[in-house]
Amino acid sequence: MAGKLTIEIYKEKNASDLTAAIASPECKANGGSAAAYTAALGCALLERVARICAGADNTNERLAYLVRNSEILRTYMVHLIDEDVKAKGPINRARKEGGEREIEASIQTASCIDAEIVNMMKNALEFALELSACCPAEDRHFLLESAELCMASCRAAQSALFAYADLSTDETYRFVTHRENEIFLEERQALYDQIVGVIRG
Repeated sequence: MAGKLTIEIYKEKNASDLTAAIASPECKANGGSAAAYTAALGCALLERVARICAGADNTNERLAYLVRNSEILRTYMVHLIDEDVKAKGPINRARKEGGEREIEASIQTASCIDAEIVNMMKNALEFALELSACCPAEDRHFLLESAELCMASCRAAQSALFAYADLSTDETYRFVTHRENEIFLEERQALYDQIVGVIRG
């Protein structure tokens, strides 16, 4: 008789249980899930500021858009906590049981959630920059905290992207992945610097 299959849903764990799970070397959730969780926290603070700025003004369509889309980003990043576990499954199996060809075939799948985190954090930082112009002075620190977490999630996700790219035997793929993501990080750093400039003057 086959053993009972247990599927663990990491996004439903509380913060204590999730971080304890990620701390275990046997846990299927790893750095990508941690990056998604960090991104979700950054987007939560972004949503907080958007809601503060919107206040009781239901007529400002742009602020309503920022509230709605920062919430979408937050919930999407929470969703990616478990999507990253799924994405890493094939390469984890290939590294244990397969060979070079199986590993090569699973690299892009393994990297897809990390790449999505880096991609979507550009939107989060753009929203934060826009909100910095109208955020009350006493709440501006939330935007800086949001931007710090968004940048941290990008850096963590890129670390995984580089690690998986380096498993490839394709020199061009390795080079393009590294260079492309270096450019992406520069773009996000520029947004972060603008946010800091507006808030700290």
